[in-house]
Amino acid sequence: MPQYFGKLPTTNQPWTTVSNVKAVTSDNNIINFDCGDSRLTISVLAANLLRVRFAPTGEFIPRRSWAVALDDAEWATTPFTVQENEATVEIETAQIRVCVQREKCRIACFDKANRPFAQDAEMGIGWRMGAVAGWKEIAADEHFYGFGERTGFLDKLSEVKTNWTTDALDYDALTDEMYQAIPFFMALRPELGYGIFFNTSFWSQFDIGAEQPGIWKMETRGGELDYYIIYGPEPSQILETYTQLTGRMSLPPKWALGYHQCRWSYESETVVRELAQEFRQRRIPCDVIHLDIDYMRGYRVFTWSPQRFPNPAKLISDLAQDGFKTVTIIDPGVKYEPEGNYHVFDQGLENDYFVRKADGELFHGYVWPDKAVFPDFLRPDVSNWWADLHKSLTDVGVAGIWNDMNEPAINDRPFGDDGEKIWFPLDAPQGGEEARGKGQGAGAAGGEEENFQLKIQNDARGLANAALTKLRIDVTHTEVHNLYGLMMAKACYEGLQRHRSSQRSFVLTRSGYAGVQRWSSVWMGDNQSLWEHLEMSLPMLCNMGLSGVGFVGCDIGGFAGNATGELFARWMQVGMLYPLMRAHSAMSTARHEPWVFGDRVENICREYINLRYQLLPYIYSLFWEAATTGAPILRPLLYHFPNDLKTYSLYDQVLLGASLMAAPIYRPGVEHRSVYLPAGTWYDWWSGDRYQGPIHILAHAPLERMPLYVRGGAIVPMQPVRQYVDQAPLDEIRLRIWPGNNEYQLFEDDGQTNEYLDKKFSLATISVFTESNQTVVEIGARMGEWTPPPREVIVELVGVGEQRFQDDGKQHTLQF
Repeated sequence: MPQYFGKLPTTNQPWTTVSNVKAVTSDNNIINFDCGDSRLTISVLAANLLRVRFAPTGEFIPRRSWAVALDDAEWATTPFTVQENEATVEIETAQIRVCVQREKCRIACFDKANRPFAQDAEMGIGWRMGAVAGWKEIAADEHFYGFGERTGFLDKLSEVKTNWTTDALDYDALTDEMYQAIPFFMALRPELGYGIFFNTSFWSQFDIGAEQPGIWKMETRGGELDYYIIYGPEPSQILETYTQLTGRMSLPPKWALGYHQCRWSYESETVVRELAQEFRQRRIPCDVIHLDIDYMRGYRVFTWSPQRFPNPAKLISDLAQDGFKTVTIIDPGVKYEPEGNYHVFDQGLENDYFVRKADGELFHGYVWPDKAVFPDFLRPDVSNWWADLHKSLTDVGVAGIWNDMNEPAINDRPFGDDGEKIWFPLDAPQGGEEARGKGQGAGAAGGEEENFQLKIQNDARGLANAALTKLRIDVTHTEVHNLYGLMMAKACYEGLQRHRSSQRSFVLTRSGYAGVQRWSSVWMGDNQSLWEHLEMSLPMLCNMGLSGVGFVGCDIGGFAGNATGELFARWMQVGMLYPLMRAHSAMSTARHEPWVFGDRVENICREYINLRYQLLPYIYSLFWEAATTGAPILRPLLYHFPNDLKTYSLYDQVLLGASLMAAPIYRPGVEHRSVYLPAGTWYDWWSGDRYQGPIHILAHAPLERMPLYVRGGAIVPMQPVRQYVDQAPLDEIRLRIWPGNNEYQLFEDDGQTNEYLDKKFSLATISVFTESNQTVVEIGARMGEWTPPPREVIVELVGVGEQRFQDDGKQHTLQF
């Protein structure tokens, strides 16, 4: 091919491919394929879950499964058969069949209808110096979702996605590497779906038909290929298995589901007090105020500015009296300050807790405090030390921690100078001589309540009681770069568990890896006050949810730049749907509180924040569902309509749970938009108008209205507006129900403590159905050992009428 624009020709080293299968052996649930100098194994972990490993040298290196919560040996025994013939070896479970060709050791999976998926392409598996890769075929009508934190639209077909955590400042729709690196995706086509978890923490990349149309490729700079195949056939089953593998979130405190207000920075105690007073006087609900880096003394982590925040304990106590929780930011960069009497640096240096170069020299870079050094969170002793440093914050009342700059984000010179981004040297040793072999898993199969209890106990107790396999392995930053933010978040989580043991805490992180949902919520980093970023937030958050990370959000109004009143109003409407509802803005930008844009915008913000608080019983039950099944909270329509091809590229409509569907406005001056309603009955939330899908409609959306729809049979529990979550006991709960057939589970507990681990929760099953021209609502007796305060239950059949009764925990049947 002729060269262009002076570009010099390059020649890639050719790939070496797998030889034919020489011998096949079995060892319990592992089938081994001897391919001469190389070796492939397939482990059957569940009827819909396989692990595939390939070693080019024929010898598997000891593996540290950093993300995996349930080790191979901890899965329940799964029946399967192996049948060998001259050309193939076939492995069959109750759900899938795997065919391995003896020639070139190529793998193909089939569902029970004999439809192929995850089928090796002609190339199959290959390796060359520094890389190993696998190639698979893209089926007709197959589309690709997940991939963790990604910009652009929902479907990633024909794109390249690199997994390498990066400070993605000023990201846009074309940005590849982001703050999070989650090497997981799901592929969907009508009637069939599967997930791939690429079990590598090294630099890795997915090419979804960009280089070779019809072929997707996974490549890693680790020494072997290691991936899990998860058969669906639908997204919910894929995510349930994937989050059983990598872990699920614990229940956050209920206040963390309220509205969060943040800015870089509310620079003094006086400003913070004025901010809190404004919210309460204006009757705009808010539960959380975040303090950015300027609360510290010269950006030294775990300190307070004696001038601007002279009495943090008094400030936080006063805020708490008015219903506000305080969340403080923490960065990993520790100010390099010999003889500065700075305890964090002194302790870290004395105990050799900071990352060093391969030659033993202390590594340093530049962040907010200028010259800084960085803890090695891969070492258990360092992680434990860092966890305990949080006690200085929890002792004065801090209720949550916001972990930032942990990709890690480092410059090669002070931030005030024009510098370049760097990270630790790739050969820097991390983790010490001993590295953890695996994590501890979630609960084994069983009833939903039992699963929930066992899983939550495992997660919430920090996974601390597992017998950890210790391996003497050389670990360098090449392998663990993507893990730095994850391990910092884990240390933070364990510190808050330890020092706020009677209360649930809130953890937020910018960077992470697969399994980050176990330790933290995630926000999408430094977005911009642009309509394009409002639009892009929907597919970004949906793909995070499809990657197992449900507690996610974007900075409402945009972090960088100045929002207009119209943009802020529309963003607040969308932000009402975010699992994490936080507004945030950057230094040197205009303030982005709801009231700064005038009365009309303030009223819109108040209305939608009020709606968020009214919907908290519904949203909290979604968090319980995420904690028990791995289901996302914010969902693309394809999640519930995976056989409807019209939903596959529909990125600008979202479902909050299974029942509420929003079609936001994300362009200036727009007051009408097309809305697709899939099969079934739908109702307009505002007008009550009824539609029968599938249908496209034109929705009217003046600035005060975000188009919002409800599925027929929806059961949506609501509460009265509160200025903060725990303002008053919940003495009234309204069940808004739309005609149809459905079943729903309402989860409740005290929302604050860990007593739910001991069955101190309430779970009620609510059903609606039609019988003899009547709509019947059945509210089952409460399960669990938590009793809500005395309250009235209002059952509203929307458009028909309502009935009331005092909640006694017993079964009630109502007819309309």
